[in-house]
Amino acid sequence: MSPQIQGILCMIGACSIWGLSPIYYKLLVEVPPLELLAHRTIWSFVTFAGILAAQRRLGRLRLALGNSRSVAIVALAAMTISVNWFLFIFSVQSDHVVEASLGYYMFPLVAVLLATVVLKERLAPLQWLAVGLAALAVTQLTLGLGVAPWISLVIALTFGLYGLVKKRLTVGAMTSVTAEVLVLTPLGLGWLVHVHWNGGGVFGADIGLSALLLFSGVLTALPLILFSAAAQRVNMATLGLLQYLNPTLQFFCAVVLFGEPLNTFQLVAFALIWIALALYSFQSLSQERARRRSAMVSRAEPPL
Repeated sequence: MSPQIQGILCMIGACSIWGLSPIYYKLLVEVPPLELLAHRTIWSFVTFAGILAAQRRLGRLRLALGNSRSVAIVALAAMTISVNWFLFIFSVQSDHVVEASLGYYMFPLVAVLLATVVLKERLAPLQWLAVGLAALAVTQLTLGLGVAPWISLVIALTFGLYGLVKKRLTVGAMTSVTAEVLVLTPLGLGWLVHVHWNGGGVFGADIGLSALLLFSGVLTALPLILFSAAAQRVNMATLGLLQYLNPTLQFFCAVVLFGEPLNTFQLVAFALIWIALALYSFQSLSQERARRRSAMVSRAEPPL
């Protein structure tokens, strides 16, 4: 099996886990969102730290948290991803998975807009058109429903900001995520102590729920490992296309498995976003082909 096929299979595996994760969180609907977020944070740290220890790379955490600037960047990344995690958990428990899936569909367009504003990157005409269609989708959804799709917007924005902040980190993906959940773990522990001290908390009271909470660490770590393996074997344009499997499976869970209703305004919004993503993907693939041709020409030219 070629490395590219291995990478594609790894990416499909990662996106399938992410996309079907609403089923897991639906099983934990009895656990309040903040309590569930605290457990996910703590058990993710245990899992990631265990992996780094097994790889004898635990010392790399010092690189991620070696100075005040690094700590600030890691803390900002931790804050954005924790808000993203919380909103996703909340959306599942409150039957708003359709809105969550729309947010993850919107993420690439929000990310490219953030890159334009913050990093001063230039967008091609098709990319501007894609961003415009996404804005139109949000506008008609807001006017039609009388309220902005806040879950979708905040999920897309926090994930986009998370990616932007991660560009400032020089350590690997596994090390940076471990550092992020390490920063959040004291907050998670503090919240769980508060909950259990006041007579609440499900951990230890129910064997099944406790086992599911422990599993949250594996559920967080496994797709990241698969994604990292895919990123080493597959070009970014292909990764970008495959990542749409994640919100597509979330949409499937919401509509088919959970029976969430779809109104006309939501259908129009999804149609506009899908068209925008098709334009964005076409432009990305065109740029990737142009980059490859340029690289081939450069290699073919004789040295001076």
